[in-house]
Amino acid sequence: MRLPDLVPVRLVLADDEALLRRGLRVLLEAGGRVEVVAEAADGAGLLDAVRGHRPDVALVDVQMPGVDGLTAVRTLLTWPDPPAVAILTTFDLDDYVATALDMGAQGFLLKDAEPEALVRAVVDLAAGGAVLDPRITARLLPRLRGAVRFRGNAHLEALSAREKQVLALLASGQSNGAIAGALGLSEATVKSYVSTVLTKLGVENRVQAALVAHQVGAW
Repeated sequence: MRLPDLVPVRLVLADDEALLRRGLRVLLEAGGRVEVVAEAADGAGLLDAVRGHRPDVALVDVQMPGVDGLTAVRTLLTWPDPPAVAILTTFDLDDYVATALDMGAQGFLLKDAEPEALVRAVVDLAAGGAVLDPRITARLLPRLRGAVRFRGNAHLEALSAREKQVLALLASGQSNGAIAGALGLSEATVKSYVSTVLTKLGVENRVQAALVAHQVGAW
């Protein structure tokens, strides 16, 4: 989804700590680029909020009472036209992040991220980008071989020069629209390139492709 720049991104925020939700809401809405349309204290509330408000992005804590965040995300991503989902986590939850990665979550953010980084991440997610906090990337790289079907540099060597350019931009969190603008291509062409890159790398989504690029460290 690509939103006009003047239209705020509609966000559902799910975390069981009311104080944290309140603080995040203030930070995210301060610049007018994000509108928190609903809050939820557990996974069941998240599903109800998404069903009722049709947000562009859902920012989801992992550990919540009752229906936890991962269970809710697993359900949410089976719905038609779900929002972009970002996992809001802490350093000690690597196993949960890896599970969410396999599910197809598009973003992984730390709760202590700078406000500007959180806002930029939410906006990028709404535009179709994949967002990885660099600190989470560093933690996940040693686990990459267990998370994606990737075997050394052979897959990268199968990419054309243009496909490597697309992968590099994708790894930096760029949406298809942003990649198209950077490379002078149509969004349809970029979408085709992204699909080919995922297939050649043997991964299932943009976040996994970004992790492959970061692991190799070629860009």
